[in-house]
Amino acid sequence: METLRPAARVICLDVADRLLLLRWRDSVDGSWLWEPPGGGIESGETPLVAARRELAEETGLDPAAVLDRWVPVDRDVRWRGKRYTGTEQFYLARFTGERPSLLRTGLLPDERASLDIHAWFARPDLAALPDPVEPPQILTVLDALAPDGPWSGRGRAV
Repeated sequence: METLRPAARVICLDVADRLLLLRWRDSVDGSWLWEPPGGGIESGETPLVAARRELAEETGLDPAAVLDRWVPVDRDVRWRGKRYTGTEQFYLARFTGERPSLLRTGLLPDERASLDIHAWFARPDLAALPDPVEPPQILTVLDALAPDGPWSGRGRAV
């Protein structure tokens, strides 16, 4: 079954240009994946509003850090027995501290059960992850959103 779900995600970078990823466990097949914060756009929301809401809910980080600058990202991912396809908007958020602490207080019960851990990654760390990173073209997304940072010029799949 294929599901088209409008969604928005946030590429979060700390002061050292480390990337925030969340590790989720699929409750249907038990697989794991790493993904930037984000999720579905609710009725009446703009993608930017959804990105800011999802960031606050999933991480407790300041939603005002999400810039009104995005790139389209084609997604094709299996999750909880469904195939999700479509183009999502990925936004950029920069934080002044190193590895800002996260809070999980805004998570829904099923999200609390599925979210394992989070981590801030430097580029070399991504290749060592044992679980897939979604989207696979995340380095290309980073190139587009932060072209002057240490991620630029390396737009290839992890």
